[in-house]
Amino acid sequence: MTWFKKKPDAKRDVIKEISNIEKRFEVFRIGIALLISMVLIILVIALISDDPLGAIRELLLGPLQSLRRIGNVIELMIPLTFTGLAITMVFKTNRFNLAAEGAFYMATMVAVLVALNSPFPPVITIILGLLAGFIVGGLLGLIPALINLKFGANELVVSLMQNYIVAFFVQYLLNYVVRDPNSYAIQSYALPESVSLFRFIPGTRIHVGLILMAVVVVVAYIILYRTKWGYVLRVTGLNEKFAKYSGVKVAFVIIIAQVLGTAIAGLGGAVEMYGIYNTFKFAASPGYGWDGIIVATLAKLNPAFVPLAALFIAYIRVGADILNRSTNIPPEIVSIVQAIIILFIAAKAFMKAAKEKKIVEKSREVASEGAN
Repeated sequence: MTWFKKKPDAKRDVIKEISNIEKRFEVFRIGIALLISMVLIILVIALISDDPLGAIRELLLGPLQSLRRIGNVIELMIPLTFTGLAITMVFKTNRFNLAAEGAFYMATMVAVLVALNSPFPPVITIILGLLAGFIVGGLLGLIPALINLKFGANELVVSLMQNYIVAFFVQYLLNYVVRDPNSYAIQSYALPESVSLFRFIPGTRIHVGLILMAVVVVVAYIILYRTKWGYVLRVTGLNEKFAKYSGVKVAFVIIIAQVLGTAIAGLGGAVEMYGIYNTFKFAASPGYGWDGIIVATLAKLNPAFVPLAALFIAYIRVGADILNRSTNIPPEIVSIVQAIIILFIAAKAFMKAAKEKKIVEKSREVASEGAN
């Protein structure tokens, strides 16, 4: 009895097909951007290196040539993932609060202060240090958000200025509060030996922060794509006026997203301090907050893709360092890769014509099938 079958909804099918095409093209665009950037970097190496083949081999395969080098990639991936997630949460609201840079840096110092002054056992001290980094990061994200809400000041400008203040304040704490006067280098007192994250792969510095990172990635994805609040957050980022007229408390959603994002960056700073270092010796911020922008952009603001993007950036950076040590090519060459990736991913016109052509063809095809 075929007359009881539900008639196909052509409009719904067209929308579904268009959505699928757009998702596929986004992945394709990123792949093409990565391919072009790597081809160009290989061409640059071929032009300036005395041993082009050897240099290219060091860049592409060097990070895989020993367990220690693989460990370096994973170790660098961890902080990049935290800051990439932080930027993803913030940018999802279409706000450009860059406090993650200062939050990461400040959290490393806060973790040191907790470790040096805690009267509790090592496990409790580590938990307190991580929690302190998370809270401090959130507070630093809150300041630009509130100033924007109360006074209309652009959160991008406020957060940039705040990062300078944080950097100077951290240096003050290093020089006048935690500095070890018996050390020839400018560094803090050594952390208690037991206040460190467990390293579970011998021969590397890969620590349990990797597991914590994975947990944060899963939680961030669930929040954004499996909760009502995450849906509201994404709607707010796509169309703030629509969200407001739909009854969403837009200001509250935007502030919480910025606080949560920078809190993740702060947590990443504390994890980095306890996982890799035994003393604070940063003469300046390591810049992982800025790197988070690259990671989040490459991941298209999707938490599920942030670890992959962070792994790629970490891999080419370790490869560039190996290249610098074995050849006459400077490690800054990796900046070319990053710039090209950002350029192509951010350029909306890149492959736009091909995508629109495919959408039109598929729409006509689906519409024709529905009419029949």
